[in-house]
Parts: sequence; structure tokens; C-alpha cells
Amino acid sequence: MEQFEAIVEDADAGLRLDVYLSEQIEDISRSFVKRMVKDGLVEVAGRICTRPSRLLNAGEHVTAAIPPAPTTSLAPEAIPLDILHEDEDVLVVDKPSGLVMHPAPGHYSGTLVNAVLHHCGDLSALGCDPDRPGIVHRLDRCTSGIVVVAKSRPAFLHLSQQAREHTFDRRYVALVRGEFPEDTGRIVAAVGRSLVDPKRMSVTGIRGRDAATRFRVLERFGAASLVELELETGRTHQIRVHLRFAGRPVLGDPVYGATRFEDWPVPSAVRTRLEALDGQALHARLLGFTHPRTGERLSFTSDPPEDFAAALDALRSLVAPTPDSEREVRD
Repeated sequence: MEQFEAIVEDADAGLRLDVYLSEQIEDISRSFVKRMVKDGLVEVAGRICTRPSRLLNAGEHVTAAIPPAPTTSLAPEAIPLDILHEDEDVLVVDKPSGLVMHPAPGHYSGTLVNAVLHHCGDLSALGCDPDRPGIVHRLDRCTSGIVVVAKSRPAFLHLSQQAREHTFDRRYVALVRGEFPEDTGRIVAAVGRSLVDPKRMSVTGIRGRDAATRFRVLERFGAASLVELELETGRTHQIRVHLRFAGRPVLGDPVYGATRFEDWPVPSAVRTRLEALDGQALHARLLGFTHPRTGERLSFTSDPPEDFAAALDALRSLVAPTPDSEREVRD
């Protein structure tokens, strides 16, 4: 078994044991951590702890024995994949909005992992979490765009390191409420679990982790804007939380954004397009990484999905055509 050992820092005091371990140990899910804790594989302050909800104190010594991944019981499913690139080491996919990345409570089938297993075969030897074979980074369920999946153990380790060190090139486009006064800028605010709802993230100085997002305004429509976003860090829901914090929530975001448009000062035809958004208007349009075998730097792009494009076209109708407003979403 692999061994984990750490001293709880001040910033992590008050975290649940399962949350702390899932954040500290790479490529492991909270559900897997819970099983470890309940199986007696974790010690806190020199004593075995079998309670995942146990709150940690600063300075406490935490150790964990990480078991090897059991044989996965995930079922391959014939779910269509929009494949942008594939070789013996990596699979690059344009994920649609609504597709969950990997099995989780409420979504035990019909995920990207199920589709990848059908396409690639058994990937259970990759990583230490049987629910996420080959997964080195994630997109939220209703965020569309490009993801890379590892197909070999060396590729998994190499890509995981790139993700951990933030050397992926990741650019997103989003439709947001209102307009930034600046053309470019940087949102810097710590992101952590909400104290009110543990399923949500929030900007907080309590148990928050440093996070930074760069933005560039591509087009302005008065009521809304098209912005490009680049991650400097990779916190959970970072872009959505940061844009909400900046007063520019993502249109269609059911958790952090703007989903009610009945009072918007726009024509009904535009309002109809906004109300038809299938989740948040956030698209991972560019992904770049170093190929784990060849060392070549690869970059892939994709266009936003139809509902995003239709809402964008509707918003463009609000302003007179100018060179600025006709800029392409593509690179």
C-alpha cells in the first residue's frame, strides 16, 4: 500500500477528514477516501479514525494507507464520443454539456468514463481510484469542451503531473451578465467549500485555497458579454465562482449564475435564446499539453455547442455590426 503522511496546516483546520484527504492525495475521490477511513486505514493524532466527518485541528498528524485500486465494476457503454485526437497514450474528446465525467452519487452510469471504457477497453490499472480510470482533469457536468484521457500508466502519471503543476494550456469562453469595465484583468480570490452548503464552493478566507483567473473581454452587448478565461490554478468550480464574485455570473449557470431572464431589458427573441441555454454558457475551447511519449506540445480547439452559439448570435443582434463585435470565438 502507498503511504500518506502530513501535518494539518492552519488553513486546513476545521476541514472534515474525508475532504482533507481527498484534497491532499492526488487522483483520489472523496468516496474512495470514505471507504479508506471506514476500513480503519487512517490515523489522526496517533489513533485510528473511522469517522469521515471528523473535524481536524491544526498541527494534528494524519497518516493513511492507500490501498491499490480494486478491479473496477464500471460497465462499458456505447455512448458516442466526439474524438479530436487519439493514439496509444492519449484520447482527446470534445465533451458535450450534460455529460458527467465519472460515476458519482446520482450518476453511476452514462458518464464519460463509461463511454471511454467502451471505446478503449479496460483502463482499471490507471490511477488509484477505480471510479475514474484515465481521468487526469475534469469539467463540470454542464460545462462543455475539451478533455484529455490517459490510455497508459506512463501517460496517466505524466499528464497528472502536468495538471498538478498547472502546465496545461486551458482557455474557456463564457457568456456573462453585464460588462467588465476593463478589456483584460485578473480575478484573485481564495476558493473553498461553502460554509452554508458543502456541495457548493465560494470565495472565502476560511479554509480557502489561493485561486487566480485571467479574463479578456471579446465582445460586449450591454446586458451581457463574451469573455475568454484562462486558469492559473485549478480549484473546483473556480471560473464559475470567480465570475459570480466579480459580479459577472455565467449565463445559464444553475448554481452560481444567472438563469432568470424574464426581467432582462432585451427583446423577447433574445430572451428566448438565453432561456434555452442547456446549463452554463461556459465552454473549454482550448486545451494544450505536452505529449507524454513524444514530448511534442499539442493544442486542440473546439467551437461552443449549439445552444451557446444561438445565445451568442442573439446577443450580437443587440449591437450594430462593427469589427470588434464580429470577432470570432475561434483562435
